[in-house]
Amino acid sequence: MSTKVAKQNKKGFFNKFLDVIEVVGNKLPHPVTLFVLFSLLVIAISAIAAKLGVSVVFDRINIATGETEIITVEAVSLLTKTGVRDIFSKAVTNFTSFAPLGTVLVAMLGVGVAEGTGLVQAALRKLVLSTPKRLITAVVVFAGIMSNVASDAGYVVLVPLGALIFLSFKRHPLAGLAAAFAGVSGGFSANLIFGTIDALLGGLSQAAAQMYSPGYAVDIAANWYFMAASTVIITIIGTIVTEKIVEPRLGEYKGDAEVLIDKVDANETKGLIWALISLVAFIAVIVALVAPANGILRSDAGEILKNSAFMGGLVPIIALAFLVPGVAYGIAAKTITSDKDLAGFMGKAMSSMGGYLVLAFVAAQFVSYFAWSNLGTILAVKGADFLQATNMTGLPMLIGFIFVAGFINLFIGSASAKWAIMAPIFIPMFMRLGYTPEFTQLAYRIGDSTTNIISPLMSYFAVIVAFAQKYDKKTGIGTLISVMVPYSLLFLLGWTLLFIAWFLLRIPIGPDAFIRM
Repeated sequence: MSTKVAKQNKKGFFNKFLDVIEVVGNKLPHPVTLFVLFSLLVIAISAIAAKLGVSVVFDRINIATGETEIITVEAVSLLTKTGVRDIFSKAVTNFTSFAPLGTVLVAMLGVGVAEGTGLVQAALRKLVLSTPKRLITAVVVFAGIMSNVASDAGYVVLVPLGALIFLSFKRHPLAGLAAAFAGVSGGFSANLIFGTIDALLGGLSQAAAQMYSPGYAVDIAANWYFMAASTVIITIIGTIVTEKIVEPRLGEYKGDAEVLIDKVDANETKGLIWALISLVAFIAVIVALVAPANGILRSDAGEILKNSAFMGGLVPIIALAFLVPGVAYGIAAKTITSDKDLAGFMGKAMSSMGGYLVLAFVAAQFVSYFAWSNLGTILAVKGADFLQATNMTGLPMLIGFIFVAGFINLFIGSASAKWAIMAPIFIPMFMRLGYTPEFTQLAYRIGDSTTNIISPLMSYFAVIVAFAQKYDKKTGIGTLISVMVPYSLLFLLGWTLLFIAWFLLRIPIGPDAFIRM
């Protein structure tokens, strides 16, 4: 008894803090109700802000043209005749244009076939039987980080897969979900190779830099060295947080969900072999469509990352990357006997998304109202102005910039939208102080990534809540935020320390990219 009391007394401030977040958060209404209340709050605040004449003036880069525009943004009331009309007339388009909706549903068509045929379960059992237990957490976090090359697909594929993998190892599925989510979203900017985010942010940084130095060019690989090192650091931190903080706090899983870990039988082995063969063949087809200079899936200008059908079609490509091996597995393992089975698996996958669709509808309305009101943009510019007003210099100013970017990220989820607003303010300012645009962009990316996982405004947050409720119906926004806060704080701390070390040692941040001008 005394030992138990001693353990309780040793709980520490941080765990007590997380408990408070979870308790308070879960005492809030259901996420659907919460988003409805948030929507009403935005409507009310927009009316007050508009009445008070709240506005901001700033320079912004036009993403389409690369030109700098002087923009005046005023708070817009949603309680005007136009606002009320939009609330009613655009409710359906808000829902159908909600970014995560199509991504989730299209990807689930392929994932549903892979699950329905038994491919996912057989592959997981094979993974459980062949992977050392001590490495599985690091593998999940690392895979999450690397998935950002495929844009948003990691949210749909890897996050639920992380939960299944942990469940296969008799570990808490929410810990696996958290580890994958931390890698996918918290480590969003880190990677060993280039992705769409490098091209997109680099273009905005270049346009902002040319305001100060005409002709300045920012390369897509500008942050490569630092982000490659960050991949290792984030994987290590994510693994430690999962195993030392998140899993012990979650305790033993007492839910009904389970994944069988029996030996893979002969039919399943045959199915896995054919699934692998079909996946390799599918990848070969995609490479053939992308690799040639005039590849069909390249852009008209011959680019792979920018304006290409390959990047624009990553979600259906990933859906097919599950569908094709799923069908091959099903035929070889005899779990598919006709096309009716295939349609049935897809239908079952869609039917399991009912709760998510309800949540997505109300979340889409809230996100749209927030955008219409201009409140997010106003907060972003005010945050930037605050940092400028502090008159900090050197390393403290750069660290302050990271924290401001992280704070603004809680209100505006899109990395490019934030950077289009912030780059024209900070890049010329830091260039005048002797820091390269590439280094300023790097600092921004740290703040932009680390708070994704604790922001209910992040477009996929509702998706993750829905995935978590599959294993614990009582999971709410408070539960998810309390689970993810340790990742957010320690990613921010670890990444900032790496940033400080890089700064002090003056290591190049990419090929021909440096800290100082």
